[in-house]
Amino acid sequence: MNLTNASGQIRELLGLDLDEFTRLVAESPVGAEGVLMLPFLNGERVPALPTATASLHGLTATNLTRANLCRAVVEGVSFALRYGFDLLRELGMPGDTLRLIGGGAKSPVWRQLIADLMNTPVVCPVHGEAAALGGALQAAWCWSRQQDRPESLDSLTERCVHLDPASRAEPDPARVAEYEAAYQRYRQQLRESYGIA
Repeated sequence: MNLTNASGQIRELLGLDLDEFTRLVAESPVGAEGVLMLPFLNGERVPALPTATASLHGLTATNLTRANLCRAVVEGVSFALRYGFDLLRELGMPGDTLRLIGGGAKSPVWRQLIADLMNTPVVCPVHGEAAALGGALQAAWCWSRQQDRPESLDSLTERCVHLDPASRAEPDPARVAEYEAAYQRYRQQLRESYGIA
């Protein structure tokens, strides 16, 4: 599930607009004071758990706050992204800078969270509808081949995809360490709940 869907469910449940939700996420510390959400409201793609259900862990009388619930859903979705990113790294895929797209990418709070969690700089494309742009690039590539004027995907993307330097987020070393501990807690919960590492 992507960030917009899972966070939208929590926003609706708590009656929050996007600005208030973002403020609450920023208010809660890394790790949401021990609140962990597996936000598998419609199963999960990575890790491959299509029949999984959502769950909250670590709730106590002192850490059950709106801010911690908001951060826990954002962290839970982000931990699933990290899980997938780690799989790509294990396969040897380079990852010196991440590109974020979608509604969540508009949030400076989420961009920083991802940079810290992945220990990798983050930047967003200027073009907001990156999926549509990707489809257009694929169509242009196919068309160029059909016209016997083949153009490489590299040259098409170099010409058409531009990054927004103002969206850049660099990892904060102190938060990187905090997120590593929180992420390992997520992995432990996956082992306990679903038997996967």
